[in-house]
Amino acid sequence: MPEPASITLIGTGCLGLAVRMLQAKYRAAKPYVDWVGALVLLIITSPVIAACAVLIKVTSRGPVLYSQDRVGQGGRIFRILKLRTMRPDAEAGTGPVWANGHDDARVTPVGRVLRRLHLDELPQLINVLRGEMSLIGPRPERPELVERLKEEMPKYANYDSWLKLRLSVKPGITGFAQVHAGYDRTVRDVRRKVRLDCRYISRMCWWVDFQIIVGTFSAVLLGQTERREKRSKRTVVRA
Repeated sequence: MPEPASITLIGTGCLGLAVRMLQAKYRAAKPYVDWVGALVLLIITSPVIAACAVLIKVTSRGPVLYSQDRVGQGGRIFRILKLRTMRPDAEAGTGPVWANGHDDARVTPVGRVLRRLHLDELPQLINVLRGEMSLIGPRPERPELVERLKEEMPKYANYDSWLKLRLSVKPGITGFAQVHAGYDRTVRDVRRKVRLDCRYISRMCWWVDFQIIVGTFSAVLLGQTERREKRSKRTVVRA
């Protein structure tokens, strides 16, 4: 008769194998879940997108939609779509910079509301339908900022570790790092988000994604996003 320790070891190994098999099946099905989910959400939210577009058009000059180069799966560049929340000349004098949260001076009054409710992200459902993004995953970074990070954060530039893992999956509209952290303001913020993204990728399954969806709705509906922003500001000031 096998010893209890051997039985425990075998049971643990079988459980781990079963979990990995379920994860593999979920990852294989995820693109189809994303496509169907994005189509349904786009149909449901199309009146909201239209209303937001009208508000943007009547309150500020410039286009309604805003597109920007982002780094996607495997390092491929794609154009992300958003409802415009900033002035058209927001980066004319600065070039590409990280957003400064909800109180960014470049953000329009309507844009501030759209950002607080994350409604500006809704057009990215089109990116999901194109196969460029997932509903849930790491947020895609701008190519210019990736190059800056390669200089300032050596581990990020190590293609065999963090960056390779982060780029191994499609970027998402929401994700583990977005639920647990605020806007990126410093390289330290990005380093933390990269660690969270890598943790998510290694644990990716339907249960983790379900928790992220619940966390996203809580952040928007209960105002947790703003509280994270305030904590992030205090951390930056102390640093």
